Amino acid sequence: MNAILVIAHAPLASAMGQCIAHVFNDPPRCFAVLDVQPNVPPEETLEQARTILNQLGCPTCLVMTDIFGATPCNVAQKLVDGVSSKLITGMNLPMLLRALSYREDTLDALVARSLAGASQGVMQVAITAPQNQNRRTYDQEQRDHQQ
Repeated sequence: MNAILVIAHAPLASAMGQCIAHVFNDPPRCFAVLDVQPNVPPEETLEQARTILNQLGCPTCLVMTDIFGATPCNVAQKLVDGVSSKLITGMNLPMLLRALSYREDTLDALVARSLAGASQGVMQVAITAPQNQNRRTYDQEQRDHQQ
């Protein structure tokens, strides 16, 4: 089983963990989150991440971060360097749910499924602007400019 570690700006990582607790009845094994606090040196955050990764005790790990180039991602890049782990950035909730659902897959397959979950979870659902609705025949005045 692959471990999954979320490293994100506070309080996003904890919020993602709360969403997962809401969706899954039992807390997922080999899953952890780390909020990157403001004004905490990256080296200290890296040590916290290494401690969490060791506590998870899984041979491989998928690490997810919120924004490429930001402190959580930079810390995660150092964390996964030289270990059996992969890093994905730009995390969203559909990606995380997909990852937790398929964490028994190989690490490469897990990455592919997670990325698919991220992109498939973003879609336009409905267009409800007045100019896109059918006009009622009894409307005498055109007020498309008003909302």
